[in-house]
Amino acid sequence: MLTGSLVLVGFGVLVVLILLSGVRYIPNDRVGLVEKRFSFRGSIKGGLIAKHGEAGFAPDLLRGGLHYLLPFQYLVYRMPLVTIPQGKIGYVFARDGHALAPMQTLASNVAANDFQDALGFLNAGGQKGPQRQILREGTYAINLAQFVVVTEGHVYFLPLDKSEEQNFKAMAMVIAQRNGFEPIVIRGSDDLIGIVTVHDGASLAQGEIIAPVVGDDPHTTLTYHNNFQDPEAFLRAGGLRGRQLQVLVEGTYYVNRLFATVEPVPKTIVEVGHVGVVVSYTGQRGDDVSGDAYRHGELVKSGERGVSTEPLLPGKYAFNTYAGKVIMVPTTNFILKWTKGETGSHKLDENLSEVSLITKDAFEPSLPLSVVVHIDYRKAPLVIQRFGDVKKLVEQTLDPMVAAFFKNVGQTRTLIQLIHDRSAIQDQSTLEMREKFKRYNLELEEVLIGTPASSAGDQAIEQVLAQLRARQIAEEQVETYARQERAAVKERELKEAQARAQKQTHLTESELSIQIESNQGKAAYQRSVQEASRIRALAEAEAEKVSRIGVAEAVAIEEQVRAYGGPKFQVTREVMSRFADAIAQSKVDVVPKVLMNNGAAGNGGQQSGSVLESLLMLMLSDRFDTKDAVGKLPEAAPRRPEAVALQSQLRTAMGKNGTPPAAT
Repeated sequence: MLTGSLVLVGFGVLVVLILLSGVRYIPNDRVGLVEKRFSFRGSIKGGLIAKHGEAGFAPDLLRGGLHYLLPFQYLVYRMPLVTIPQGKIGYVFARDGHALAPMQTLASNVAANDFQDALGFLNAGGQKGPQRQILREGTYAINLAQFVVVTEGHVYFLPLDKSEEQNFKAMAMVIAQRNGFEPIVIRGSDDLIGIVTVHDGASLAQGEIIAPVVGDDPHTTLTYHNNFQDPEAFLRAGGLRGRQLQVLVEGTYYVNRLFATVEPVPKTIVEVGHVGVVVSYTGQRGDDVSGDAYRHGELVKSGERGVSTEPLLPGKYAFNTYAGKVIMVPTTNFILKWTKGETGSHKLDENLSEVSLITKDAFEPSLPLSVVVHIDYRKAPLVIQRFGDVKKLVEQTLDPMVAAFFKNVGQTRTLIQLIHDRSAIQDQSTLEMREKFKRYNLELEEVLIGTPASSAGDQAIEQVLAQLRARQIAEEQVETYARQERAAVKERELKEAQARAQKQTHLTESELSIQIESNQGKAAYQRSVQEASRIRALAEAEAEKVSRIGVAEAVAIEEQVRAYGGPKFQVTREVMSRFADAIAQSKVDVVPKVLMNNGAAGNGGQQSGSVLESLLMLMLSDRFDTKDAVGKLPEAAPRRPEAVALQSQLRTAMGKNGTPPAAT
């Protein structure tokens, strides 16, 4: 009996334990995934989730707390909540649902976009497979038997088969390679745009390479799919798979990388001094607007396939480089150098070299050239349409044309003429080639010619140039010597001026001394002139006086002569006077101390006289013949008329007392 009681107690305990085993506790940070092992409704007919209470995984979850389930019928899996970190993206893979259509890549969940309601997802027609809808940051209570959530750091799922884990890890790897766990961030400072390639939807038509913008108006595409962030809206609007014409610009975009990948590419930047000619690879085929006379290609309106008539002006453009090409055309003056080894920054002349000439005198120089060219920005599309790009224009057209022109010029001139006439050749070539360049929608500004040079191994031109240099040096030396001569003269003048400046004080003093001496000489001269005048006046007065006295004496003598009886008696008188003076000076006694006579004293002495007197009288009578033939004295001679006139003037000039006037 005791044994039976123990059995009953044990059975009761066992029943209690069995009943208690139906109690399930779910922490608040987890969910309970319920699996029904058996059911009176049988097993599910298809799929994985038992939507009607069949045996299998229940669509609903057990949230935090105590739950009671019948023992042995239910198996509960405690699964973590799905957490998407801030700024990250989670991808969902549905194990159950409708199968994908043949053209689908991702499952559509237009109505079943709530992955936390597995039953609602299935009832709304949710599809199995990778979903177009993504999970943004947050925490989700998801049935991990129905859905697999792939995040950057973890794959949330209930393992059902060992092979599944490998598949989900491969899926996570693909997403990571596309950087799909992070949103697309395009920064303005990076000057990038995003080229979008859609991997789902209808395919492009035959011959198309770029999917057109969804919607008629590109500015309204945001209402369709919000820049590819709403795949369902994009596909409903008729979006096609493939590379898209629409691009992503600056901003942050949460794009499902399984739906669309984004390739960052640089913006198209048209620098100042350039325009961008657009060659579109997509769009409708437009009408040629270049005209019937222009047969080098077609020009179309903007947005149509072909060369656009409207170039891009300087600026930054979000241009899809897969949908077209922008060819840069310089619009400022640029230089093309026909010089090997010299290349401009534009690289248009990197394959150009000097033009080989043959001159009239059989020299073969190489002529370096530079050509300044300008392209009108309005004509840039014509240039691109005709030549493809500017470099082809330079190499295939301008190079042979310029070379031929200067070869013709070289054949008409000798080497010396080619060197001396460089300026004239430049002007002539500029005028003639300008017309040729206009035919190709180019504007030639100027042609610049360098110095002809010898080809490798040819020294003939160098010899000619050496002779010209020697000749020029000789001419320059002549000019140098002439200038040195002028410089020497100027130097001498400078030194003289400096010496004169240093001696200026002495020169001034000497000049003043000369002036003083000159003035003194003039004063002395004037004094001498006055003195001479005075002396001359005195001399004239004295002479007049002497002459008057002489005249007077002459008149007196003449009167005396007349008084003495004529000239003879006057001479006698003079002789006697001189004789008396001589006797007086010699102190000879005229009267003898002893008187001697001849006895004739009785006659009173008149007959006697001295012997000397007698002798003198005899001598004088014989000398002057004082007696005439009869022994008588002659009568007094008559007066001359001059004496008479002079005597009259003297008498008039004499005063009352008979004294002549004083000389003036």
